Formats: sequence, structure tokens, C-alpha cells
Amino acid sequence: MGVKSIKKQTAFRLDEDLIKKLKVAAKKENRSLNNYVECILMDSLYKEPNETTLAAINEAETEQLETLDLNNFKKYVASL
Repeated sequence: MGVKSIKKQTAFRLDEDLIKKLKVAAKKENRSLNNYVECILMDSLYKEPNETTLAAINEAETEQLETLDLNNFKKYVASL
């Protein structure tokens, strides 16, 4: 059985249109508004890229990446 986290009730003032959009999005995922917003906030805080991803991002931003020869790629795919 998982560890139960302690929940603390709080209040926020949000734009009315934002709340409407959040409710629609939560309903699409069959979740409560509270659960949906909590998951969005958790994702924004804890989804940090790992070292491999950070290295790839850095490489893409700072170096010339090799280009793909589409003709050779098509030949390769056809040979599979």
C-alpha cells in the first residue's frame, strides 16, 4: 500500500475563464478539478529532464547537428 500524503486545504483566486477551461479539461480526463490542478502543479515541479536529456538539449542548442540524407534513408527503410 502506498504512502498517504497529507493534504492541506487552501484557496486561490483564478480567472473565471481559466477555471472553466480547467473544469472542461478535468472532465475530459474523468478527474476532479482538484485532482487535475494538483497533477498539473506536480508535473510542473517534478518533471525535470535527466542528464542524458539535458546533454542532448545542450548539444542541439550549441552544435551543428548532422543532416539526414533522405534518399539514403529511403533506401535503408526499403531494405528492411
